[in-house]
Amino acid sequence: MTKKIHLFIFAVIISTAVFAQKKLTPEMLWEFGRVSDAQLSPDGTTVIYGVTRYDVAANKGNTDIYCVSVESKVSLQLTSNPAAEFNHRWFPDGTKIGYISTESGEAQVWEMKPDGSDKKQISKIAGGINSFEYAPDGKSILYCKDVKVDKTTAEIYPDLPKANVVMADDLMYRHWDHWNDEYYSHIFVAPYENGTVSEGKDIMPNERWDAPLSPYFDNTEMSWSPDGKFVAYTCKKMYGDAYAVSTNSDIYIYSLADGSTKNITKGMNGYDKYPVFSPDGKKVAFQSMETPGYEADKERLFIADLQTGEMEYITKDFDQNAANFVWDAEGKKIYFISGINATYQLYNYEFKSKKFKKLTEGHHDYTSLAVNGKVIVGTKMSLSMATEVFMVDEKKSVETQLTFTNKDIYSKIEMGKVEEHWIKTTDGKDMLVWLVLPPGFDPAKKYPALLYCQGGPQSAVSQFFSYRWNLQIMAANGYVVIAPNRRGLPSFGEEWNEQISGDYGGQNMKDYLSAVDFFKEKPFVDKDRLGAVGASYGGFSVFWLAGNHDKRFKAFISHCGMFNLESQYAATEEDFFVNHDLGGAYWEKNNETAMKSYANSPHKFVQNWDTPIMIISGMNDFRIPYTESLQAFNTAQLLGIPSKLLIFPEETHFVLKPQNSILWQREFFKFLDTYLKR
Repeated sequence: MTKKIHLFIFAVIISTAVFAQKKLTPEMLWEFGRVSDAQLSPDGTTVIYGVTRYDVAANKGNTDIYCVSVESKVSLQLTSNPAAEFNHRWFPDGTKIGYISTESGEAQVWEMKPDGSDKKQISKIAGGINSFEYAPDGKSILYCKDVKVDKTTAEIYPDLPKANVVMADDLMYRHWDHWNDEYYSHIFVAPYENGTVSEGKDIMPNERWDAPLSPYFDNTEMSWSPDGKFVAYTCKKMYGDAYAVSTNSDIYIYSLADGSTKNITKGMNGYDKYPVFSPDGKKVAFQSMETPGYEADKERLFIADLQTGEMEYITKDFDQNAANFVWDAEGKKIYFISGINATYQLYNYEFKSKKFKKLTEGHHDYTSLAVNGKVIVGTKMSLSMATEVFMVDEKKSVETQLTFTNKDIYSKIEMGKVEEHWIKTTDGKDMLVWLVLPPGFDPAKKYPALLYCQGGPQSAVSQFFSYRWNLQIMAANGYVVIAPNRRGLPSFGEEWNEQISGDYGGQNMKDYLSAVDFFKEKPFVDKDRLGAVGASYGGFSVFWLAGNHDKRFKAFISHCGMFNLESQYAATEEDFFVNHDLGGAYWEKNNETAMKSYANSPHKFVQNWDTPIMIISGMNDFRIPYTESLQAFNTAQLLGIPSKLLIFPEETHFVLKPQNSILWQREFFKFLDTYLKR
């Protein structure tokens, strides 16, 4: 063999290897370090944050704590331990960092110096804890732990120690991904003395409700007053059936001095959450939803005056949601995150001028923020970038990236171009659609295309970076991705968001088809190779489209979708959701809205099914029980439709275990490639 031939073969091998590196793969998604929980130091010079990395072979992940200098942008790893480490918090004077670690066998509070040295356990709380926060004066901490309130089966029937049963005489006996047991999440306040935390006082003794709220147990639902004398927390103090049909959570103020508790949002009957005290402790900012039972209502910013009891609705004339509230040091401004046109940006509100100011621009999602003096930091992601920490210059509206956790991965791959398109809907509205093109896109070629159907249903198709429903990995597999912000999605005003309730299978489905019909006429889209994919409400959308698509699509994938709305109504656990979004129960024959919803159930149109479909679910999904997917698969099989079923016995509404997720991706693209690339 000649030298030239050898060199040619070598060049081909090298170019092939380089090309192979450019493709985002399911395995590569699990190489990403996942940044979380950015906390700004009291002096505004340093950010601590968590990075979770996964070991696919071990099928688990581990979180370590890092810090980054705001000035130098140099990151330092502070912990390196096989034990779980999370909930990192600055001590009020900035001299140390507290965090939760399981190094001793259960979750306890540990502390270390800001450089990661001198690590030591400071609590020995029986049973371990779930989260904690330092009091601003450094004299106390609050923590959450699970408390046994109800009796176990063995306590009720001591002669049947091996009996295993769930007994219920009211709702809600299961929630999202777990069966209710005898334990409830309670808040405790404990003294912090000489670097030691003792057992605390339960501020909700013997009460059968959770704080923070189940199922997410978000510790931002509670906060300290600046003087450390009060704790504000979120709770839905209801039992049984009332709990299942209501969203009426309230904000409570607990006094450490006398143990009293005051409900400051009594009479506000929707969700009230995320209380944050003003710097002088006289006011509390919180998020409120107006409509009882409507979990996706406008997220309103309210200010409660604790001295007068007056409530001020700050965002009344601001037709956007507001979240993640942070006061400035003087109480003259409040900062927050708000969605606009399928992006999430930083804003502030100045109390004196009563004006809102948008601080950031661009195709991205901010997911958290912290403010200290002139320093603003937040976590940000996009369709092409996993979460990183950024600093924002408020005066110049300039963003500076502080962390580069996954720089080595980005250097090996090519992301697809993301385009913003506005198209007309059937009723003459303008709809935003993200179009994600395959890496190395050639406009002279024709590509198969995927319609991405969003879940929620009220959850924006924003600039999210998902580790499973990742639009870039779809593009990396050679698909043009069409992602419409159809009716029922936030960040386009209340009217657009609310329209979907009571109109499942209605205008939002026309919006999907408008997007598909617009892009299938593009010269680079092969109109004969279209697929539709989605999860949750997106899974419902796929089932509905399967019976109403007029032969547009050649393949469908539905994950955890609603198939039969009557069985879904009777089997789901948060009844307020189906009551509001479907308009009521299926037996309410005189309820016009409800009857319209059930008439549009996907199972009513299965006689029209004619397209291959893959159906996926998790057995621990209690929001949309896996039996919905079984009904759909059985129907497809009986109709002779080419179909495949994936059921994950240990997964929930989401597939979270690394190996299950990789398998999910492999089967996902194997199915699509079978019907859209042949």
